[in-house]
Amino acid sequence: MKKLYILFLCSTLAAGMISCGEDGLRTPLEKNSQAPDPVTNVHVENLPGKARISYTVPVQQDLLYVKAVYKLATGRAMEVKASYYENSLLVEGFADEGEHEVTLYAVNRSEKASAPVPVTIRPLEAPIWEVYRSMEVGPAFGGIRVTADNPERSDLAILVMQKNEYGEWDIHPNSIYTATDSIAHTLRDAALDTVDQAFAFTIRDRWLNYTDTLYATIKPLYEVAIPKSGYAGMNLPGDAPHHPSTSMQGMWDGNIIDWPSIYMTQNAHPGIHVITFDIGRLAKLSRIVIWDYPEYFSSGGFGRTYYYLGNLKEFEIWGSDSPPSDGSFDNWHLLGRYNAVKPSGLPFGQQNNEDYQTANAGFSWDFDVAAPKVRYLRIRSTRNWGGTSYMAIAEIQVYGDPR
Repeated sequence: MKKLYILFLCSTLAAGMISCGEDGLRTPLEKNSQAPDPVTNVHVENLPGKARISYTVPVQQDLLYVKAVYKLATGRAMEVKASYYENSLLVEGFADEGEHEVTLYAVNRSEKASAPVPVTIRPLEAPIWEVYRSMEVGPAFGGIRVTADNPERSDLAILVMQKNEYGEWDIHPNSIYTATDSIAHTLRDAALDTVDQAFAFTIRDRWLNYTDTLYATIKPLYEVAIPKSGYAGMNLPGDAPHHPSTSMQGMWDGNIIDWPSIYMTQNAHPGIHVITFDIGRLAKLSRIVIWDYPEYFSSGGFGRTYYYLGNLKEFEIWGSDSPPSDGSFDNWHLLGRYNAVKPSGLPFGQQNNEDYQTANAGFSWDFDVAAPKVRYLRIRSTRNWGGTSYMAIAEIQVYGDPR
């Protein structure tokens, strides 16, 4: 019975590139013992942390692919393959600007490799070093702030470390993992007390290359969550009318995703949209977390889509301790002007996993540290992701120092 099953399996693969022996192992279908000619006319384009190698493929009809074999500085053996339809391949993962040897092989359908063709490359500086030089760290309310430029949009990790009870550096579980071009991340943790603390920061790419380590002593700023039990909606003259299926209560009911437990202003209302609400107490505010409403539009296999339609794109937040009843902005203080950015940079209506996870966790918008204490907030939407100005907010949480 086992032999019959193997014969059946092999028959289904007859049109492919492989066949099966008596032991059931896959072997090349073709039996050409003649190795192909090697690639010729090799050229190298050195790039940041990588190199593109172009070549002319041999003319043998049974050629299958060209492969590059090389080692990284970590000792990791690498192999990259390119179809015979292509005339170049990319070797990457290099951490330094020194010379590295790559060996090219042409391989036929019988898995016979050509004579090796050694190629010397000299990659440009790896992207993690530019990110490292641009990195700035400092205090934030409830934690620490890390900013850096990542123009190559490299997939990297900024590892945040603190010393454990034995004096050894441990990586914080909420370190930064991203591929966005403009990194601005606040790491907050209830365990981060408002005292001077030693931190260390290093950057790692997906090939386990590391930069140097940046050491800093940082004192997180005090903040607490302003209880949502005190939040209440307001309606000042000039504020945008709301969608009749929603209410302001939806912004602080604990539900960050379901319709109609959100607050949405009417799309048809012209001009800039403004909403106003009371947080219930006077406080020195540090930030607001806003959960956008994810539309029921499938994008990237996530089922719900952020960075879409009424989600806030360009907006302002204002604060006041005593708002005028006429709806004007007299006695209102600008707490911040914001521009939401999709981490992946993908076109409108598309998102990847980082985009989804970032929005689903809520966008944290920091307030001007020089602003006075306030009790009332206004969100002024100048442009949403759909190109108009109505807003769709699933939930909010305000933070600060009410002492």
